[in-house]
Order: sequence, then C-alpha cells, then structure tokens
Amino acid sequence: MVELGTGLVALGAAIAVGAGAIGTAMAQQSIGAAGMGLMAEKDGKEGNVLLFLAIPETLVILGFVVAYLILQVK
Repeated sequence: MVELGTGLVALGAAIAVGAGAIGTAMAQQSIGAAGMGLMAEKDGKEGNVLLFLAIPETLVILGFVVAYLILQVK
C-alpha cells in the first residue's frame, strides 16, 4: 500500500508537468496562428516564427525540472 505522503508528492509532480504543458499549449496556439499569418504576408520569416514557437517550450522543461526536484526531496 502506498502512503498518503508519497501519493501527494506524485500528484504535485504531475501538476507541475501538466500545468507547464497546458500553459505552453495556450501560448503556442496564438503564436502559431499569428506566425502563419505572418508567413502568408511576408517571405523569409520562417526562422522568426520557429523561434517564437520554441520559446514557450521552456515552460515544459521547467515543469520537468520542478517535478524532478519534487520527487527527489521526498
């Protein structure tokens, strides 16, 4: 049987990763739509759009780091 404290630690780690993923998805939906509009209007902006789409991914990486730290402290 799993102790309550262990389950709560796992839940906290899951929330850290899940919240980062949801935040990234919300940011990327508007960035992607605006980026497609920019690329339709002007040529040569693919690199900028790709960079702007990659920046929110740091939220997911941060979520993984926080989850790892939470799991190590238990």
